[in-house]
Amino acid sequence: MKLNDAKLKEILLKENYVSEADIAKAEVFAREHRLPMLEYLFAEKLITKDLLGQAVAEFYGVPYADLNSLQPSKEQVAMMPEATAKKFHAVLFHIDDAAAVITTDDPDQEFLSQEMKALFAGKKVSINYSASEDIDASFIAYQKALDTRFAKIIKEKKRIAPEIIEEIFDDASVFRASDIHFEPQDKDVVVRFRVDGVLYEAGRIPLEFYANILNRVKVQAHLRIDEHYAAQDGAIRYLKRDKEIDMRVSIAPTLNGEKIVLRMLSEYVRSFALGDLGLSAKDQEMLEEVSKKPFGMILVTGPTGSGKTTTLYGTLKLLNRPEVNITTIEDPVEYKVSGVNHIQVNPQTNLTFAKGLRSIVRQDPDIILVGEIRDQETAEIAINAALTGHLLLSTFHANDAATAIPRLLDMGAEPFLLASTLEVVLAQRLVRKICENCRTSITVKKADIVKKYPLASSYFPESSHTLYEGKGCPLCGHTGYRGRTAIFEFIRITPEMQDLILVNPSTKQIWEIAKKQGAHTLFDDGIEKVKRGITTIEELLRVATPPRS
Repeated sequence: MKLNDAKLKEILLKENYVSEADIAKAEVFAREHRLPMLEYLFAEKLITKDLLGQAVAEFYGVPYADLNSLQPSKEQVAMMPEATAKKFHAVLFHIDDAAAVITTDDPDQEFLSQEMKALFAGKKVSINYSASEDIDASFIAYQKALDTRFAKIIKEKKRIAPEIIEEIFDDASVFRASDIHFEPQDKDVVVRFRVDGVLYEAGRIPLEFYANILNRVKVQAHLRIDEHYAAQDGAIRYLKRDKEIDMRVSIAPTLNGEKIVLRMLSEYVRSFALGDLGLSAKDQEMLEEVSKKPFGMILVTGPTGSGKTTTLYGTLKLLNRPEVNITTIEDPVEYKVSGVNHIQVNPQTNLTFAKGLRSIVRQDPDIILVGEIRDQETAEIAINAALTGHLLLSTFHANDAATAIPRLLDMGAEPFLLASTLEVVLAQRLVRKICENCRTSITVKKADIVKKYPLASSYFPESSHTLYEGKGCPLCGHTGYRGRTAIFEFIRITPEMQDLILVNPSTKQIWEIAKKQGAHTLFDDGIEKVKRGITTIEELLRVATPPRS
């Protein structure tokens, strides 16, 4: 059951979890920024996910079952038939000789109690409440291997291509994959999912069925099915139950056939607010302060897949108000936001970043988002747009925040104009988070840290330290990790930094001043998240290295 703003207000006020004044502020925020009230309540820490769950449970007059903290085993979940579980969106939370506890996101469903009493005859059956997304996560217990389901579909010889595609999409959604890869090989097609930044094989499709699957994807993405030797890009919207998933489609010819890669742009990604990204309180305050300026440039740097666009859209949400004209130009448009004008780069019609940006400036914008600054022409137009009264947000490929400035100058940006317009440069990387369901603390001696993590040992001066790891559980696929967060590095353009930009500084000179002014590196931010039990040293070292002294 989805909670709309009206229902949320009714529940929180009835159970006295939030005051009338706070609800009024949340309503103003939701109206001004075209966002759900819940985003304001979470951002202001007026309520947590667990408190919300308790409030909804009290509203229904049933206990709250926190599936994040106490995940039922796969065997226990499977004791309820899959068809029944999905019909009522329910999970068997607890069972013993005398009682069975069922949890659902809608305890008032008709016939729920009767069917559960019949299913668990002889036991006292009680109904609890759990959040919808937590119940979805528990349904992983019902998922048979994709290869098993593929074999069944092929044996039944009904709608082979559509059903195989649907099974793959369902799995990708359940496992929160960010990408799906279809990779043709000599005898079969390997299907791989990227989950929390790591690729793993999900299943294999016999090669003879791939042509129909490929054509179906092309048709759904509005691509040419008679084109086999050129790259094509498109988009698919997948709807099932109350889920809506936008997918970016890329098809490219390889020696073994056409490879498909689908980027999943699901609702849980689109609903990210700035506070969900992993920013420290100080960094978030700085970014919010800069984003409220009437003009200037905010640059986000990092490699492909580091979450740059998500950060920019989190910032954009704060700025999205009815009295503000926001226009984006992207390649491709990843998230569609109500109230924002999106322009898609199209080389076939000669609509490039530079040409599109020139047009946008004539469209009376207040805020402009440029998907990426790729060349001198785009850089010059972007800088001039920021100089002439527009707030401009963009991404830029650089290894760290300090490198971005010399790279822009090398690209041909005028030092004086860049110094006048640039407000902040931030770099980011994504790290996997320790699974909250199976996280455990461990005591590690200094000597062991020096031996195992020599690059990070200087950050742990005491004789022993408490660190954290995930033991592995069904919820995280026994990896010990679930979900991702970002680590950040900020450089604020102060008057001293402006003077330095005028003399074409090196990366080292920029970082020396930034450090004196309180900037921290990606690795510094990551170490803080390690010490707080958000991620591990191994995961941090996978994406970042300590700065050279």
